[in-house]
Amino acid sequence: MHFTKMHGLGNDYLYVFGEVPADIRELSVRLSDRHFGAGADGMIYISPSNKADFKMRIFNADGSEAKMCGNGIRCVGKYVYDKGYTDKTRLRIETLSGIRELELRLRCGKVAGVEVGMGAVCVGETMKLSAAGQEIECTGVNVGNPHAVIFVEDVSEVPLTTLGPAIEHHEAFPGGVNVEFVQKLGPRQLRMRVWERGSGVTMACGTGACASAAAAVAKGICAPEEPIHVHLDGGILEIRVAKDGSVSMTGPAKTVYEGETEQ
Repeated sequence: MHFTKMHGLGNDYLYVFGEVPADIRELSVRLSDRHFGAGADGMIYISPSNKADFKMRIFNADGSEAKMCGNGIRCVGKYVYDKGYTDKTRLRIETLSGIRELELRLRCGKVAGVEVGMGAVCVGETMKLSAAGQEIECTGVNVGNPHAVIFVEDVSEVPLTTLGPAIEHHEAFPGGVNVEFVQKLGPRQLRMRVWERGSGVTMACGTGACASAAAAVAKGICAPEEPIHVHLDGGILEIRVAKDGSVSMTGPAKTVYEGETEQ
């Protein structure tokens, strides 16, 4: 099996063009292992679509399937263009959370960055939870996948590896949830760290950055219609939240290497 390792701000996946195999859960766990596999946050399969230009399916490092991945979908755009599956610079990608629109940004004939129309983002009410011995206030946000956004004074002080999984598996989120801890750095600047459902700590989360920006706008921390720079462990994403609740995300996509493995 041939795969391409790619990343968006360090959020890395193994990309395969073709139909999803029956043993995908075991395969994603095995190949995602950073000691005994290729090492990744999961696997993404790309195939033709009868609804859009292409379809993507996302499998986390624990074998579970995700509905949407913001960093992953940018790399899908780079994959299909750079490998000659399309010559379009505007693409529609089918995901389990709906169709997303991409605008590819080229440099020297290759995709260097991608703007993604993430659609409408739904920001819920703030709720109070008890997790890992702490009382937490979080805001539920749906970006096609679920997020719990928590605003803190200093994100570097958050016990990410204990509080993250405690919230991910909290009874308030029966299907699990992605957890973002967010600090305001300035009027259009946020610092975010993430515990991703099914993957744990990752360098970046595109949908999480969108959720964090949307929650910040809803709370009056940031303004709508302006670029919000979300600083992640792996770099910076630019997020815009429109007054109608729709969100766009712009960021890089990188190829790391090509590889082959026995299935």
